[in-house]
Amino acid sequence: MKHLQAVNKYFWNYRWRFLLGIVFIILSNYFRILTPQITGYVVNSVEKELRETAVRGSGGVGRLKTQVAENRELTSERKDSVNYDILVKKFIKMMDISRQSFAKKVAFCGITLLVLALIGGFFMFLMRQTIIVMSRHIEFDQKNEIYKHYQSLDTEFYKTHSTGDLMSRMAEDVSRVRMYTGPAMMYLTNLVAVIAFSLFFMIRKDALLTLYVLAPLPILAITIYYVNTIIHKRSEYIQALLSNLTTNAQESYSGIRVIKSFVQENTMFRFFDKNSEEYRKNAINLAKVEAIYFPSMGLIIGLSTLLTILIGGFYVIRGSHDTNLGTITEFVIYITMLTFPVSAIGWVASMIQRASASQKRLNEFLDTIPKIQNVKDAITKKLQGNISFERVEFIYSNTGIHALKNFNLEIKKGEKVVIIGRTGSGKTTLAQLLLRLYEPTGGRISIDGVDIRQFNLQHLRSQMSYVPQDVFLFSDTVAGNIQFGMDKKDMELVGQAARYASVDKEIQGFAHQYETLIGERGVTLSGGQKQRISIARGLIKDPEILILDDCLSAVDTKTEKEIIDNLYTYLKHKTAVIITHRIFSLFDFDRIVVLDEGKIVESGTHRELLALNGYYTYLYEQQQQNKEETAG
Repeated sequence: MKHLQAVNKYFWNYRWRFLLGIVFIILSNYFRILTPQITGYVVNSVEKELRETAVRGSGGVGRLKTQVAENRELTSERKDSVNYDILVKKFIKMMDISRQSFAKKVAFCGITLLVLALIGGFFMFLMRQTIIVMSRHIEFDQKNEIYKHYQSLDTEFYKTHSTGDLMSRMAEDVSRVRMYTGPAMMYLTNLVAVIAFSLFFMIRKDALLTLYVLAPLPILAITIYYVNTIIHKRSEYIQALLSNLTTNAQESYSGIRVIKSFVQENTMFRFFDKNSEEYRKNAINLAKVEAIYFPSMGLIIGLSTLLTILIGGFYVIRGSHDTNLGTITEFVIYITMLTFPVSAIGWVASMIQRASASQKRLNEFLDTIPKIQNVKDAITKKLQGNISFERVEFIYSNTGIHALKNFNLEIKKGEKVVIIGRTGSGKTTLAQLLLRLYEPTGGRISIDGVDIRQFNLQHLRSQMSYVPQDVFLFSDTVAGNIQFGMDKKDMELVGQAARYASVDKEIQGFAHQYETLIGERGVTLSGGQKQRISIARGLIKDPEILILDDCLSAVDTKTEKEIIDNLYTYLKHKTAVIITHRIFSLFDFDRIVVLDEGKIVESGTHRELLALNGYYTYLYEQQQQNKEETAG
């Protein structure tokens, strides 16, 4: 239950709606609880009328016996009438004053019961409109909070947590918590109200009989405690299984082309079926445990009803107690009214236990503090584009790979610097450190002489554009993907960015041009088209610093030259860091930095590096040889 304390802030936000719902629950049950008292009065009236009829048709002895019994009954009625509720007293007084026939009295009682039922039902409707609607508002707020927190978490978090698990917590776990904030709270409050009203009137009517009737309740309490303990443990385990199942399904859908190309449909199905079977077995076992509740409730309610009739009937027959038929009728109705709320104890307890297990899983993520955050009084000044890496070290915590070692590099405003090296040499790590997707484990990175940790994180990234090697396009239109980083839609800028990225002509050939839907992850586009749309998305921001991370690998040589020419024009006065494993010999970059195993091994222009006849020369010759072999 302690995990559910995190939900209390939502109850506070909607406290007036919640309190109003509680008032409606109390009013609904108050009008319902009057029904047994009126029914008891009617039963006593019917018994009295039948007795009088029997006396009129019998002799003196019978009349005398009946009169004695009637006097005793009248004394009991007078004593009982003191215990009636105020509204019921007024009803009885009205019935006694009106000299109506017996049939009219019964009809009037029926109408009164109908009116009470309608009033109680109306307040029950309002009860659901307040509390259940409140739970939907809480669900909305909680999902937004979780999504917003997901957005604030750093890249390292997403490397160690699967997408399926993230989705499962936001969908399934939040849904289970909503069952606690809505139905569970409503039925729990309703249960308290029904039991409180019933016990009050039952004890006031006949305390001894109430004691007998409620004797089975301790058994109920023990059963609930025992079963709840089992449910809590199994619910937590089942939620973890569901998360794994969701992850398995999500990965299968995302990688469906790979699965089909390797003909692994049956293998993946068997794997999913195995996980699904484990989830099914545990879910069924949990359902079996939960199934203990309802028979237990039915048994206990049945025992209470039986005790009411048995002991109450014994009192009436012997005449040794003030109990009469009306009292027995009232108690039976009270027990009947308690049937659903008491039987719902198990269901409510199960919902609370499941919600607790789900909220625990949610808290694990919500309590995760992002490692990369804004410092106090973060700087928001405009960037000029001077970049400095000073003795930068970086080690990936999840793998222990030492990606950068004593890395030093100065890039002046407007320079076009190429970072080249083999796969795993640390090129992409540089880009991610510059964007503060990771923090260096040693050294310092500064822009315009200011440590990037002093900049406002959102402000820093808004003045930089990053085109990653792993292209990701959203399931949106072409224009929507290109202008993703823009606040306002401007088709003129969209077209200009597409022309710089050499993709405008191809877009014009699409059925709906820039309004063409490209599918999930750009599935309807070729690899080169996806890369160029991604480049256009980076250019449209008009950034002060542009980082291109091996984003031309799927582009042919002619298009590559066209894009580079366009970039020279576009980036004339801007700083650019171009990360690649290929050598662009036709372009005169300001500097080429060669990385190997996280260290700078060579640095200079293309001609200077070839003159060194070192590692860069080796890479260049390998590339030329591959081109010749491909051409041949």
